[in-house]
Amino acid sequence: MSAPTYLITNARILGGEPTDLLLRDGAIAEVGAGLDVGDAEVVDAAGLVALPGLVDLHTHLREPGREDAETVESGTRAAALGGFTAVHAMANTDPVADTAGVVEQVWRLGREAGYCDVYPVGAVTVGLAGERLAELGAMADSAARVRVFSDDGKCVSDALLMRRALEYVKAFDGVIAQHAQEPRLTENAQMNEGELSGKLGLTGWPAVAEEAIIARDVLLAAHVGSRLHVCHVSTAGSVDIVRQAKANGWDVTAEACPHHLLLTDELAATYDPIYKVNPPLRSRRDAEALRAGLADGTIDIVATDHAPHPLEDKDCEWAAAAFGMLGLETALSIVQETMVDPGLLDWAGVADRLSYAPARIGRVADHGQPLEVGSPANVVLYDPSARRVVEAGELASLSRNTPYAGMELPGRVVATFLRGRATVLDGKLV
Repeated sequence: MSAPTYLITNARILGGEPTDLLLRDGAIAEVGAGLDVGDAEVVDAAGLVALPGLVDLHTHLREPGREDAETVESGTRAAALGGFTAVHAMANTDPVADTAGVVEQVWRLGREAGYCDVYPVGAVTVGLAGERLAELGAMADSAARVRVFSDDGKCVSDALLMRRALEYVKAFDGVIAQHAQEPRLTENAQMNEGELSGKLGLTGWPAVAEEAIIARDVLLAAHVGSRLHVCHVSTAGSVDIVRQAKANGWDVTAEACPHHLLLTDELAATYDPIYKVNPPLRSRRDAEALRAGLADGTIDIVATDHAPHPLEDKDCEWAAAAFGMLGLETALSIVQETMVDPGLLDWAGVADRLSYAPARIGRVADHGQPLEVGSPANVVLYDPSARRVVEAGELASLSRNTPYAGMELPGRVVATFLRGRATVLDGKLV
């Protein structure tokens, strides 16, 4: 069934002057002021910013295996409400997405759900065990056309295995997305290592555990001439290492998560496991360094690391709780709060960090395109003047582990269009 024709009027593309966009046959057919199309459904976007559909390079959809926490359908509903038209689904499912069969299953579930495109991330190693390479080539050649590979949740800590993975993916222009966590330095670690962890009696998670792996891997990537992407950068030192790697001309990209931009380790003093995440919330200085790195392009993208967990995995004592936070439905608001409102990024910068760059890193051709004639009609309409209080019970995710519950945040996604078909209108799923 073909998508309806939509005429979006008075939208501010990337925050510019009001103009109209005609969405027809899955593409942007016309852009200009005062368009008059009789057969189109009109969407009044006065006061709204128009952005290209957002692309998340780091989402946990949990299916197959943990459908009590999330499914591809529920996760993509949350994604659409957050303004995303494409997400990359991480491999730490059950069974692990380490074969062509599993990645194709996830890809097809995304197509059936229809709320946004789902691009499976393949595991680097069999079963995420870190012992031997998974079927990287078979996953790349599958119907899912996998180009991003990660053992996220676990680090590829073996340097030789990491080198082999980096060499292997060169054959099909793939990228290894590393979860940078030296396992021996983080045994039983619970929160950021510092004065507060000592006071709280929680085992510290040192910054160097992340930084040491990143330093090793940028050197390996440079040595073999391959692409490396660093997941969820969380420390000022990590930003410095990535900045130096880029200055050297190495093919390294990196992401920051919304929660690391806004929240700090001081929240661990509540002993509320809602704030327990991997890597942990860091210091105020680290958060400021991440914001600066995102502003100057050292950090290429914002990725949500949307990590749903059922109530029983979070409603317990800190040490027993699972790591992770929800992120899809609040990401754009957090970016506005931490980057746009303080003047660190304009809306063109937001489009780059949340759409153009993640699509480019993930080699996704049909997303992350400018809002111009001929581009796929992947569009989000956003009201930056709105204010809202986050209510966990109103989220589309099957899980409720949002650290922002009860917090007032700026902005509201009003509409999302996937190839010209509305998935969200007036802030509600279609």
